[in-house]
Amino acid sequence: MQTRFDHNDLHFSLGEYDFHVSNIVLERFERSIPRHSHSKNSYEIHYIPFGCGTATISGTAYRIVPNTLFVTGPFIEHAQIPNREDPMGEYCIYLKIGRSSSPAASLAEKRLVNRFRQTDFWFGQDGQDIHTLMKQLFFELEHRYTGYSIQAEILLKQLIVKLVRNYEEKTEINTSVNVPNLIDNKYLIIEECFLYEYRTLTLDALASRLGLGIRQTERLLQTHYGKTFLQKKTEARMSAASILLQNPQMSVTQIAENTGYSCVEHFSASFRRYYGQSATAYRKSLNRD
Repeated sequence: MQTRFDHNDLHFSLGEYDFHVSNIVLERFERSIPRHSHSKNSYEIHYIPFGCGTATISGTAYRIVPNTLFVTGPFIEHAQIPNREDPMGEYCIYLKIGRSSSPAASLAEKRLVNRFRQTDFWFGQDGQDIHTLMKQLFFELEHRYTGYSIQAEILLKQLIVKLVRNYEEKTEINTSVNVPNLIDNKYLIIEECFLYEYRTLTLDALASRLGLGIRQTERLLQTHYGKTFLQKKTEARMSAASILLQNPQMSVTQIAENTGYSCVEHFSASFRRYYGQSATAYRKSLNRD
């Protein structure tokens, strides 16, 4: 099950910043989401209305239950594994922020946005009824009645307020972010390609998807992720492999095929280089934990 709204050109201003919303999704997870992170100035808001699972964020495992809310900002690595008996549903909103070309804001708005920007990661139980807001937002985007985009932008502003109010009631981890003027969908395209197409993705295909040349694409990856295309693809494949190895029903050969390797020997060599041990040893270590 997936309901997805993208390319809506939803954007709004708060404080001295513009918020550009690239993607809004409601999905029931029957599959695991491999470890990934987002580029600078990017934030992903996750709200789980039902179901259970686990999120591994910056190397720490967190239990997901209904009414879990978590936010992953720039460079925060995270993966999600649903509970097989009770898979989780998730509202997910992906947005980027940048300096407004014509800032005009009250002190209260500036404080609100600064508080949001300073929180790169937060995990906890929602205390602000975000579920109701999400349902209203999806209603507007689905029915598209007159003025729906205005209503959606108002709801998204309210979401930022509710997030900050949650931050103020719970413990959070804060870091500062430098925000440039560039706002577009390129980073979302990159992250979704590596997340969902790591088996077959090529540099040519990624460049075409971005509307850039090969060298421009490589430069973009180096600038915003500090990695080459091959390093990003290997990272995505190895992250997927580490999750698949948790399934005892899958052989190493099947996992090699599922992660896009032409033969198990090639997969095994890559896995050993990346993790410093064989896939079999890695699987045994999981069983010991």
